[in-house]
Amino acid sequence: MKKQTAKKNLTATKRTNSRVKVAQPHQTSVTTPSVSIYVYWVIILFFIAAAFFCLGMEFGNNKSQNVVTPNAEVTQSADGVNNVEISEEALLQPMDYYTNARDKLVDGDIAGAIADLTTAIDAGGATSDMYTLRGEAYMQLSDYRNALADFNTALETDAVSAVAYYDRALLNMRLEDYSTALADINNALAAQASKPSSALQMRDLYAKRGQLNLWLKNWQGAVADFTNSLARPEGTVDATVYADRAEAYTQMGSYADAINDYAAAIRIISEQIQGTTTQAARESLSSNAMGYFEKSAALNLALGNLSAAYSDLDAAYAIASALGDDASISRIQNLQADLNQQ
Repeated sequence: MKKQTAKKNLTATKRTNSRVKVAQPHQTSVTTPSVSIYVYWVIILFFIAAAFFCLGMEFGNNKSQNVVTPNAEVTQSADGVNNVEISEEALLQPMDYYTNARDKLVDGDIAGAIADLTTAIDAGGATSDMYTLRGEAYMQLSDYRNALADFNTALETDAVSAVAYYDRALLNMRLEDYSTALADINNALAAQASKPSSALQMRDLYAKRGQLNLWLKNWQGAVADFTNSLARPEGTVDATVYADRAEAYTQMGSYADAINDYAAAIRIISEQIQGTTTQAARESLSSNAMGYFEKSAALNLALGNLSAAYSDLDAAYAIASALGDDASISRIQNLQADLNQQ
């Protein structure tokens, strides 16, 4: 009897537990992966990263071996690794070459200046000043074709470059194309007024145009230009400006004005001689003064100023004697003899 009662209780308990389990909410079972799977993926990712790293190193080595910096020297070490040594020239910029070229021109290294300027121009973005400076260098070598080409390119780059117009005018004067040179000087004056360049002075531009007008026998235009040059406040007055205006006055028949200008030129020369440091410079200035005295003597003679003419010839003779210029001494003595017969 007791065994039957216990069996019934056990059966009831199982049923009760079964009912409790059915009544519980539904739960999804989760399976935890094993540690070996994580290790597997770590190994795979490591090998992928290593492969990309090796490919990158090989690409970098090939690039360093095949690409050489301009103006660089490649040397190879004992283990076969290329070493690239960049020269100082490779670090220079176009404007550095331009600056170096200016210094070389001052030192008289014209070929070196042209080489530096060509490097600066070929680098790209060349300025008008680069072409102008190279044109000046070519002109010093009497390579007028290349000089003209550079001046033209400079003006194509900058249409208001006073320096380029001025330099081209000087070139055309050498080529004896005075009309074209005059047009360039006019453009240089206009450009200097609108965009002044520190490399030029209006005094010099007026003087150069006066010289051109003198050669073109435009006497009045020459006098006007020389007068404008002398009136400018900047810079120093050149004795030749007074002498050139004196020549224009002479052609116009204004002898008294011409005599005054020769006297002014001689006065400037006497001041310049005091500051010269070489014998050659003193002799050149003295020779110019001697010529001005002779021309002044001729004008004084034409005006009937005999005493002034005598005085001018005496001064000319003294200079010729100091220079030991036998040809000038003989010429002046003949003039003095002719004057004694007046």
